Amino acid sequence: MTDATQSPAAAKPRRRRARRIAQGLGATTAVLVVVAAGLGAWYYQRLDHNITTFAPEGIATSRPPVAPPAPTGGRPVNVLLLGSDTRSGGNDDLGGGDVGVGHSDTAILLHVYADHKHAVGVSIPRDTLVTIPPCRLADGRWTTARTNQMFNSAFTIGEFENGNPACTQNTVEELTGLRVDHTLVVDFKGFASITQAVGGVDVCVPNDVDSYGIHLTKGRQTVAGQQAVDYVRARHGLGDSSDIGRMRRQQAFMSSLISKVQKDGFDLTTLLPLTDAATKSLTVDPDLGSPYKLAEFAQSLQNIKLGDIQFVTLPWRFQGARVAIVQPDASILWNLLRQDRTLDGHLTDDPARPSAGSSGDPSADSSAGASASASPDASTGPSAGSSPGAGNTDVSIVIHNAAKSGGLAGRTELALRGNGYRDITVGGNSPARSTTLIEYAPDLRPAAERLAQLYPGAELRAASGGSALTLTLGQDRVGADTPDPGSSPGAIPSAIPDGITGNTRAADSDLCSDLSFG
Repeated sequence: MTDATQSPAAAKPRRRRARRIAQGLGATTAVLVVVAAGLGAWYYQRLDHNITTFAPEGIATSRPPVAPPAPTGGRPVNVLLLGSDTRSGGNDDLGGGDVGVGHSDTAILLHVYADHKHAVGVSIPRDTLVTIPPCRLADGRWTTARTNQMFNSAFTIGEFENGNPACTQNTVEELTGLRVDHTLVVDFKGFASITQAVGGVDVCVPNDVDSYGIHLTKGRQTVAGQQAVDYVRARHGLGDSSDIGRMRRQQAFMSSLISKVQKDGFDLTTLLPLTDAATKSLTVDPDLGSPYKLAEFAQSLQNIKLGDIQFVTLPWRFQGARVAIVQPDASILWNLLRQDRTLDGHLTDDPARPSAGSSGDPSADSSAGASASASPDASTGPSAGSSPGAGNTDVSIVIHNAAKSGGLAGRTELALRGNGYRDITVGGNSPARSTTLIEYAPDLRPAAERLAQLYPGAELRAASGGSALTLTLGQDRVGADTPDPGSSPGAIPSAIPDGITGNTRAADSDLCSDLSFG
């Protein structure tokens, strides 16, 4: 940190060096500029006061493991980006509607690969039906797991004034089997301020919109403030007015914002208000709860080029007014990221991987994996190529986690779906046990034996009544749940499914392409 009494000659090189660091990093790296340029501890304290963190007590104690370092060094990082639609705190001026606790209507899980030169953002539809695991309430009590719930409702559990990011983070970990390293939440006011601080963001509006208080004109334009909020919020009057189309425009907007930051760079007159706006708008996990930590995190992303970023929507289908997850496509997607593989099935340093911007069809690349099996993860239960077979998957299964390993039940659900089972319910945690147990009614003995083939060493136990198998995961599954990344080639199919390839958008795509659904 530059001392205020340091000579101008000594301080000048530091200013130039800090300016170079800041190029392309955006809001949080401005902290480095502020400190290195000797603008005073008072400004750092202001930024530090701006940042809001959510309580660590709400983060589940049983979680997926931290991703190990890659052989070449570096470690994958997963960042959950949430957009809150709360109308509290003056946000009703921008979003309209009633004041109250908001939902996480925008959710992107950003996977930064171990080389920190590539990234993929997975959009999770707000209406996706998921299992919400136990979440902490304001009085310290924990809820029970809730099945078949809308994804965005996790943010509202407990009726916290600023939402419940920890509950949403727990839900994403349960859904994906990936450990979420950081979570950031931004509201309407913060989003509007950020877009104004960067001087606007280029977008493309597919058609005129004049409904639900949103007024946009067709065509390419630069938006900031209220117009920027309207663009990412707009749903009615575009395409089929679905959330799916809105997510595509949000992906395009994020790409354009990244492009603006990377191309233009900023001088201090822009960086300071941008930093102020960004820190005021963020609610973050405790590990990002200071300007220095945010700046360090932002600096770790500086080598990711726009052409090396992709967005993908979680494989989905409509289920009435809600969204169901398509399997085994979703299981394959999560397994690709758990193995730190790109969406075409390669490792980032694989010489056979198509270069950025390649027009080749990744689904046609047989080098993506050694097996055509759609088994999502041999490590979580069903092994590659061990499908239970036709006619064996109609039985209902209830999963309980007695292994005390976070996310294991959710990953097991994905694995079973990848092997053809469809009627699966994730229950709560059970008292710890060392071995996996399969309980069955007498007439379900054959189905239990077939399921046991996927879990060698599991104990079979007859139970009275019931129409479902109960699979209680023991601690014998923990060792098998943490394979060396990339060591299970059978978990990646030879052809990446359409649910992934058909829902992918490159960050450097044309602004006006693929902006609506239906």
